[in-house]
Amino acid sequence: MASATLTAPARKDKRKDKPPLKVPRWVWALPPIALLALFFLYPLALVVQQSVQPDTGGTSLQPYSDVFASEAFREALGTTVWLAVGATVGCLVLGFALALVIAFVPFPGGKAVARFIDVFLSFPSFLITLALLFIYGTKGMANGIWTDATGAGDGPFQFLTTPWGVLLAEITYFTPFVMRPLLAAFSQIDTAQIEVASSLGAKPARIVRRVILPEALPALAAGGSLVLVMCLNEFGIVLFTGAKGVTTLPMLVYSKAILESDYPAACVVAVVNIAISVGLYSLYRVVSRRVGA
Repeated sequence: MASATLTAPARKDKRKDKPPLKVPRWVWALPPIALLALFFLYPLALVVQQSVQPDTGGTSLQPYSDVFASEAFREALGTTVWLAVGATVGCLVLGFALALVIAFVPFPGGKAVARFIDVFLSFPSFLITLALLFIYGTKGMANGIWTDATGAGDGPFQFLTTPWGVLLAEITYFTPFVMRPLLAAFSQIDTAQIEVASSLGAKPARIVRRVILPEALPALAAGGSLVLVMCLNEFGIVLFTGAKGVTTLPMLVYSKAILESDYPAACVVAVVNIAISVGLYSLYRVVSRRVGA
């Protein structure tokens, strides 16, 4: 009996000392990889596959030749690039100026404005476009005030349905995407450096150029690259402005797929748009590593 009571706890302790079963690390990577492949890689592969399958059947690069040779594609590519570059430059200039005022010029409600920028980032792009339409549209407030005051049939503000209207809407919507990283970078700047430079007689423009701007370069690179990629893929702003003759690559995909039912051509344009976006993102990663973003 004594031996039995002694051996039972011994066997129990032996089971406790047994090491737990270890699961290989690659097993934990399987679920996210499977989800990524199912919801992203598989649809992307279908788009690429469709782009090399013309309506005549078989596999061919003829859809690429047809799309690249079309005037509509070249115009859409040029429009997309200049709108994206113009909007990015405008967002960088306006965002840097506004972030400087919010961060370094004390005024009532400054903190509330900084918080509103975070809220603004959650707004859909078409909402900003609708707001601009209410103000500067053909029947908007600005034209209404003008016609009421002058008795004219039409108001002078007709630019919103032109490329310049699309550019204004994109700058309005995407500027906070530049301001947010800038405000975070400005909050890390030692104000003692600014005070010393000011006490030595440096003018505000020189302080901005020599003290603030070098610290803001990584944030400018990050925000500008993000805005550039988002502008290249923007669809809602161009659609809701109703700009005539403004066809970007996303709009061309919509036109080919929905209006013309030319799915191979639509997939070709989509593949080109994806390639440009991925290339710009890769360039952004290289630049950000060099500037320390």
